[in-house]
Amino acid sequence: MSNYISPQGYKVLPPIVKNLIIINVLMFVAKIFLGSSMGIDLDDIFGLHYIGSEKFFPFQFISYMFMHGNFSHILFNMFALWMFGSTLENYWGPKRFLIFYFVTGIGAAVVHYTVFYFQVSPTLDFINSYVANPNIANFQSFINSPDFTANQLIADQYNNVYVHVANAAGSDAGVLQASVDFMNWYREAFLNLPNVVGASGAIYGLLLAFGMSFPNSLIYIYFLFPIKAKWFVIVFGAIELFSGISNSNSDNVAHFAHLGGMLFGIFLILWWKNKDKNKNFYNY
Repeated sequence: MSNYISPQGYKVLPPIVKNLIIINVLMFVAKIFLGSSMGIDLDDIFGLHYIGSEKFFPFQFISYMFMHGNFSHILFNMFALWMFGSTLENYWGPKRFLIFYFVTGIGAAVVHYTVFYFQVSPTLDFINSYVANPNIANFQSFINSPDFTANQLIADQYNNVYVHVANAAGSDAGVLQASVDFMNWYREAFLNLPNVVGASGAIYGLLLAFGMSFPNSLIYIYFLFPIKAKWFVIVFGAIELFSGISNSNSDNVAHFAHLGGMLFGIFLILWWKNKDKNKNFYNY
């Protein structure tokens, strides 16, 4: 695919890509086995929680890349890892490839939760303000608003413990305290809900790198329709941007994480290009 990869030196499954695939598959099997046999939720342990969550641990910036939601999720990511990663590892070498993979994966998480911070700040500000100055009318308005995330866990807690608050009136001290207790509980539950899993951020970084390194190579969509890599990257980037802005994660896909992987990929490639001025790493 490139003048810079010799047929004798090209490996169909180079070592870093191979080991990344093995680790991902092992983690997926362990997740299924431990979840079904012992009730251990590896996604909850190794998935990336929001930094303000009590479930957040720094190692999750790495471990989340090795967890996947379902079979189609891991199948797509591992196929893309092999498809784009094998060429890039042969092209760059294992060290540079591994650095790129983790930098884009971590960068994807940083971008995703940076966007999330701005999305949830109004809700968190309201909760903090309410706890400092509770008012039943404001409480009722909040739980009836789109900002109130009534997933099953939160709905059960609300219905079972504090349902009387919604029907209360006035400033009864017991009712106000119940509403404050609920809001404190809700803030923790709300911050614990986001959990990012998957290698997609790093995969989109690899896609970006492939498009920049081999812009005129053909990628076959559904194995039938050819498109040059540079246009493939642009189209996918535009789709992710549009999806991220329009649906605000209603499809349960971290679109801004995908964009974050591509963004950090651009920065790293340009930095390498500047660093290696005397080396021709790009086939434009």
